[in-house]
Amino acid sequence: MSGSGEATTVPDQLTFSVDVRKTATNVSTALNQASRTTRAVLEAVAAQGVDREDVQTTGLDIHATYDYSGEGAPVITGYAVSQRMSVLVRSLPDSGDAISAAAAAGGNAIRLHGVKLRVGDEPGLLRKARDAAIADARAKAEQYAAASGQSLGEVLSVRESGGRQAPKVGFAQAAAYDRMAGLSAVPIRAGSADLSVSVSVVWALEPAAQE
Repeated sequence: MSGSGEATTVPDQLTFSVDVRKTATNVSTALNQASRTTRAVLEAVAAQGVDREDVQTTGLDIHATYDYSGEGAPVITGYAVSQRMSVLVRSLPDSGDAISAAAAAGGNAIRLHGVKLRVGDEPGLLRKARDAAIADARAKAEQYAAASGQSLGEVLSVRESGGRQAPKVGFAQAAAYDRMAGLSAVPIRAGSADLSVSVSVVWALEPAAQE
């Protein structure tokens, strides 16, 4: 018998990604400038209560830039460096300040993207959905067993499939910001997060107890 269960909660955390991009005439200058901006962003989000272990480097890219305007072969004009990191804000009320602080610290040298709401205790939410799915399957199985004059025996197998509906945030797109003092906190609306689970349970059937 199949059953489905769903659990709903309010997201309490937020993640976002930061790309730091710098271009200079040589690699070392571009890399040093990108590193300085990255440190400024790290210090800014740390000041908003983000723990060091909740910021992870996700990539580093260095490549040459070219001038294609001439008739001959393209000419190298400099080098571009991109450093990428992901930030987890465990307190949703502080997430708008953390995003704004990162934008102010990085200025036009950064891009913010990949903003996602998340649930801190997702395993607990999953347990609730599983309990609801099993209860739904059992209620159906008991009804069919009773209708056929039998009762449920032992469980022979359980198979689970799940589909997650991730919470959304409206401004989750790439954006550039001017460096400025007093940048307002980005407004965050949590909404709700739903997690659904489907199960297929096989019971043995036994003769109904005689009264």
